[in-house]
Amino acid sequence: MIGRKLGGRYEILERIGGGGMALVYKGHDLLLNRKVAVKVLRQQYVHDEEFIRRFRREAQAAASLSHPNVVSIYDVGQEEDVHYIVMEYIEGKTLNDLIKEKAPLQVEDAVHFASQIADALDHAHHNEIIHRDIKPHNILIGKNGRAKVTDFGIARAATSSTITQTGSVVGSVHYFSPEHAKGTNTGEKSDLYSLGIVMYQMLTAKLPFLGESPISVALKHLQEDVEEPRKVNPLIPQSVENIILKAMRKKPEERYKSAKLMMEDLDTCLNPDRRNEAKVAFWDAYGMDEERTLVMPAIRADQLSKFEDDEPEKPALREESAPSKGNGWAKPLIWIAVLLIVLGGMWYMVTYVRGMFAVETVEVPNVINKPLIQAQAELTAVKLGSTVEYDKDSKLAKDTVIRQDPSGMRMNVGTKVTLYVSSGVPKIKMESYVGQLLKDAKLKLQALGITDDQITFTQETTEDAPGTILKQTPLVGDEFELGKAAITFVVSKAKETVKMPDLVGMTEAEAKAQIAKLNLKVAVNGITREKSYKVAKGKVIQQFPFTKNQDASVGDEISLVISDGLPEDAGQLTVSIPVKPTTEGKDSEFKIVVSDAQYENFEYKTEKVSKAQNLDVKVIVSPDKKAVILIKEGDSLVNSITRTYQDYLDQKSGKTASPSPTASPTPSPKQQNSGPAIPVGNNGNGQGQTGGAASKPPTGGTN
Repeated sequence: MIGRKLGGRYEILERIGGGGMALVYKGHDLLLNRKVAVKVLRQQYVHDEEFIRRFRREAQAAASLSHPNVVSIYDVGQEEDVHYIVMEYIEGKTLNDLIKEKAPLQVEDAVHFASQIADALDHAHHNEIIHRDIKPHNILIGKNGRAKVTDFGIARAATSSTITQTGSVVGSVHYFSPEHAKGTNTGEKSDLYSLGIVMYQMLTAKLPFLGESPISVALKHLQEDVEEPRKVNPLIPQSVENIILKAMRKKPEERYKSAKLMMEDLDTCLNPDRRNEAKVAFWDAYGMDEERTLVMPAIRADQLSKFEDDEPEKPALREESAPSKGNGWAKPLIWIAVLLIVLGGMWYMVTYVRGMFAVETVEVPNVINKPLIQAQAELTAVKLGSTVEYDKDSKLAKDTVIRQDPSGMRMNVGTKVTLYVSSGVPKIKMESYVGQLLKDAKLKLQALGITDDQITFTQETTEDAPGTILKQTPLVGDEFELGKAAITFVVSKAKETVKMPDLVGMTEAEAKAQIAKLNLKVAVNGITREKSYKVAKGKVIQQFPFTKNQDASVGDEISLVISDGLPEDAGQLTVSIPVKPTTEGKDSEFKIVVSDAQYENFEYKTEKVSKAQNLDVKVIVSPDKKAVILIKEGDSLVNSITRTYQDYLDQKSGKTASPSPTASPTPSPKQQNSGPAIPVGNNGNGQGQTGGAASKPPTGGTN
């Protein structure tokens, strides 16, 4: 059995116990992912149809019990010749193991366990289920200390079929009730008798009745009085002994009337006011038995006459003539006829009532390997119903009955038979893979058995991440056969990227040409214009959203800001700068550096001068930016001129401009080497002006 899967769901892991009727295995419920206990009927009973019928009926009845002190029954089934019951798996040990390890138990523990067992029996009795096999072996103690009763219903099946077979249930005979031992009907009070013996064993570490054979033990249950528990273990309180003695009375009517009353007695027996209560006394009905055998003196003749004289006189009756001897037989015949009529009527009524309540049973037909429609028709013909469960793993044709449950037995009319039917060639329902990465979808499909050759894809450029599935075929919910699967995906493709060039300083036409060359686009309304001191009119001031060396995708849109020339308040001045060579007639090189509203430390021009002359320099000033002109001979600063916005306004209004400051004296060579550190700028295009020709600064620039 180890490794076998029952019902396609319960995997057998290991054997954990067994009895005369069944073996118990630890199993794993693959559907609910939990541990279960699986009780499998022994092979010697699988062909006993009466036993199987009782076994299934009682197990199903026990499955209706739901109580914290009752081991739950999850499922009952049959697979070929294996009959099994799936139950709750309890981590712990049996009460029998606990008794072997620790008996006698502490009184509090024994009473606690007995109260839980009584609570479980009360629930079962209310559901009209008698256990009939209460013993420590059938009580499981969990790691949390909770007692759980198991084998409900199975005991009833065992009682009806195997209990009278010598040695078949040897372990249970020590817990029999007297009526059980006699073979008469057992009821709720039989379970209470067995519970009393379990309490006796927990508190004394011994059984009340022992013998050389099961027969001798059963006779002791009928004939012998039990040794009082306190004589074996003086630590037992009198209140607890009273409960044990009352539960173990020979006559059922002298025991507790119900498990609930016994449980209530157990709940209060350890109260301080009850521990030392008086010993229970039972009424002996022996003296009231009128049919008991008595030793009596013989009755003499004179005593008989005295008894006759003491009889009261009978009232005189009207004397009637004695009937003739010839008619003496008529009266008995009349009474016999009346009696026969009454008996016949009673027999008719009994037959009629039994017919009203009788349940018709029929033989379950074998419909395995037949089409579902035919199988259902055959079941309907014998007044049976059906439920259908499809098996996706079967290789048989679709709608063919693989197996049935039950089979080969009689069932009540109207009962449903479970038909396990092939669902045909397995089909897979297509899931949604849109939005997932192609590599992830392939792994999932390959796990279902679909090969890489059955998966194809095309690419489409979108804004999604590369490799993202956009569309799929088959669509979501479509079914397809595994071997004929053809999966097609439309997958997003990464956009081609280019490095964005620096467009700042280019003319508008140059910038547009560069954008088109890279397969980019100028955005609609993407050209804006604004005034600028720094950038000449018609050239690019700013580009966005992509700046120099950023990655842009083919087709992306670019916006440009184009210079619209100098602002209206810009002031343009021409400054005449006097220069004189160090040695008349010999060239001296003068460098002009300008810082104004347009440039910062811009090398305006360099001139070689061999005689005194004036050099014109054009500068631009703004209300908040003046112009500073530095004149250098070699690396030495020889002069500096400043023009402000007020100078521009004065010139514009016709006023005389302020005179240029006089040239600074030529510094000594030492001073020349340590002259002020004035940075030399560029002309805005990355190249300074050198040589004899003066470079004219462009008008306009960025703010």
